[in-house]
Amino acid sequence: MDINLPGISGNRALKILREDPATAHIPVVALSANAMPRDIERGLEAGFFRYLTKPIKVNEFMQTLDVTLEFARQGTGHAK
Repeated sequence: MDINLPGISGNRALKILREDPATAHIPVVALSANAMPRDIERGLEAGFFRYLTKPIKVNEFMQTLDVTLEFARQGTGHAK
């Protein structure tokens, strides 16, 4: 999820997802051009599973997707 969404911040959108039992368990990855160490720290403190910065590093992005999907599978009990 982008941190700078039109009409709502990614942090606010994440808060809404976390408050809904139907979506609270979903790991959400932040993607942002806000790349200062404090921005990353705030994103992780807000509850993002991972925080990636733009421009996207393809290998890092793919590894993050793999880790996130594996985490989601384990958390919901779905088979690989």
